[in-house]
Amino acid sequence: MQIALIGLLQSGKSTILASLCGKAIPALGTAAIEEAIVPIPDNRFDRLIELYKPRKITHATIDCLDVPGFNFADDHGRAAARRLIAQIRTVDLLVLVVRAFENPAAPPYRNSVDPARDLAELQTELLLADLELVTTRIERLEKQIHKPAKTQARDKAELALHRKLQDAIESEKPISSAIDSDSERDMIKSLGFLTLKPSVVAVNVGEGRLGETFDFSTRLDSPVPVVAMCAELQYELSQLDAESRAEFMAEMGIAESAMSKFVKGCYSALGLISFLTVASCELRAWPIKEGTTAHEAAGKIHTDMKRGFIRAETFSYDHLKEFGSEKALRAAGKIRLEGKDYIVQDGDIINFRFNV
Repeated sequence: MQIALIGLLQSGKSTILASLCGKAIPALGTAAIEEAIVPIPDNRFDRLIELYKPRKITHATIDCLDVPGFNFADDHGRAAARRLIAQIRTVDLLVLVVRAFENPAAPPYRNSVDPARDLAELQTELLLADLELVTTRIERLEKQIHKPAKTQARDKAELALHRKLQDAIESEKPISSAIDSDSERDMIKSLGFLTLKPSVVAVNVGEGRLGETFDFSTRLDSPVPVVAMCAELQYELSQLDAESRAEFMAEMGIAESAMSKFVKGCYSALGLISFLTVASCELRAWPIKEGTTAHEAAGKIHTDMKRGFIRAETFSYDHLKEFGSEKALRAAGKIRLEGKDYIVQDGDIINFRFNV
């Protein structure tokens, strides 16, 4: 799964990505999209490592893109932003980063700090980018439906859908608000509409605004997660070793870092959960879509497991934590043999039985 961090100039996207991956902050003015693979924090790992002592540990990950800051204040900046926007149509999630911190060394966009205004401008530009794509598609379909072809009925249905999408955008509504069925979503999925994608709003605050909440309900048409963080502080934490970081967080009364909450929020917004496999050699979290069957989950590990699937020996992490060992779980009847159609739950620990 891939997410893109987008925002206006000096919003702090690069600092957020550097905090997530522990790397240096890219130089100011970088024009290329930066990429990093970010592990998903999982508090269950500590207990499982203690129990199983695996030689290898593999977290679930998300592929993160840091898109250079947008500047819609002039024609040159707008053209550059449109080119960048065209490059992120294939991502699975958009993170809209807005600035809520003061820093004289980093002049704010449009000469003032206003996260609500910046969010509105980002949303408007995404709508305009989608509108351009919709109108282009409408023009093409209007010509296409008059030509005899096997796809004529589908083309007419798609044209009607795109006209509905155009009406939504012109009413300043995201495309997601106009989609009424999975078949409509499938019809336009390949076009990569930006306002059809799930999103998260990340508010980059100064240390003086830690703990502040931000209400963007008038700008957000659906329950979009809003995460406030101080990217500068989180970057400083990422540069410490594990022991020093734990001490620093304890002194500040921080139970979980904002970066950890942010990544988990993105994971949830993508509709992802993790099932776990554990053995003497490796502990691993496997990301899957919520609602995935045991048969499909087996294929996530290896196609042979899916092809020769017999049963999924399953128990939950919560039960393991409660009873203390697999032996105690077996004695209590908490280890189950599930079939192909079992819906895997977050935190399931699974050993797939298969025969090829």
